[in-house]
Amino acid sequence: MPFLGQDWRSPGWSWIKTEDGWKRFELFRYELENNLHNKVVGNEDFKNENFDLLNAEDYEVLVKKKKDHLNNNTKSQYFCHEKWISVQKESTRERHGYCTLGEAFNRLDFSSALQDLRRFNYVVRLLQLIAKTRLTSLSGAAQKNYFNILEKIFRKVLEDNHNPRLIKELLHDLGSTLCILIREVGRSVLVGNINIWVCRLEAVRDWQHQLSNLQIKKHVDYSVTLNDLPLYMQSNILYRFSDGWDVVNLGQVTPTLHKLSEDRQLWKKLCQYHFSEKQFCRHLILSEKSHIDWKLMYFTLLKWYPKKEQYGDTLQYCRHCSILFWKDTGHPCTADDPDSCFMPVSPQNFIDLFQF
Repeated sequence: MPFLGQDWRSPGWSWIKTEDGWKRFELFRYELENNLHNKVVGNEDFKNENFDLLNAEDYEVLVKKKKDHLNNNTKSQYFCHEKWISVQKESTRERHGYCTLGEAFNRLDFSSALQDLRRFNYVVRLLQLIAKTRLTSLSGAAQKNYFNILEKIFRKVLEDNHNPRLIKELLHDLGSTLCILIREVGRSVLVGNINIWVCRLEAVRDWQHQLSNLQIKKHVDYSVTLNDLPLYMQSNILYRFSDGWDVVNLGQVTPTLHKLSEDRQLWKKLCQYHFSEKQFCRHLILSEKSHIDWKLMYFTLLKWYPKKEQYGDTLQYCRHCSILFWKDTGHPCTADDPDSCFMPVSPQNFIDLFQF
């Protein structure tokens, strides 16, 4: 009996989220082609072309010219309409092949995620883990996308001075990795010419130099400032921090904040939040008055154990569909109760998903 429907072994249709719900991407194909055709026609480089009659072959050649023009004159960013990806670890009868880290990095639109402050620290931490362990496993397109996103982060820090400490740590780890790869060229597989990697290392060093000379702009504002708040409110703000370095940096602003940042109970809570009691006993540090020096304990434990990570927003993983996605974009889930299938994915969990 002949099979008249769609091949059951294919990966399925492409879908896009609209205001009316999820729709097949195929429905928007002709509209997108018309928009691209209009842009090509309006380009000055192609005004001398004859657009009166275009057959299919002419159109493909014209689109290729347009793409080449864009690649030569702009720094193109990898773009995909679907903001989710199916995590396939092995070949099945329904789907051939598997999903790689580079493919997931391209498809999940980390470039746009930088505009959301809740995701900024998450993306930076993910880039840092990739720089440490998985940089060479990325494809050429994924590596290009990686360094484009890294440059966006750098520009954002220069413009609004947002969390420069994080990007400094990222560039330090990335610079160390690039030095090792270039020094051991031949023993490690590098995608692309060695000169490309040397240029990347020079760019990272230039960014590090600019960040080392970064001057935080003082905002002239006559409204209520942090220093105008009562002491108990300033203390409550410090107790909301989950990173000891943020407490130290804020304590350098004024003498009052410095005194509040030395509170023993504050550092005790930070230690209890990030580390277990068994870890305390292994690295117990007493002061001259035989009291536990909780601040010194915190930074000592940081050298031995990872601290608990906390993010405003993370990627989600659907256990029912095996799909990675951002929560606000969603995905076409087939479960009866989708929310019960979702679980947050930390940066390290994201890396572990693609270790085959």
